[in-house]
Amino acid sequence: MADIAVVFHWPPEAMEPMPLADLMNWRERAAKRSQSPDTKNGKR
Repeated sequence: MADIAVVFHWPPEAMEPMPLADLMNWRERAAKRSQSPDTKNGKR
């Protein structure tokens, strides 16, 4: 939940009622959004 809060600026109260599957989906989106351009293309 911290990843989602930091990337999307959502308070914990906004995420609490979400089902686990939705949280997992938003967490994946947050991880993709927070990657640097080099890591998005598989470069390191």
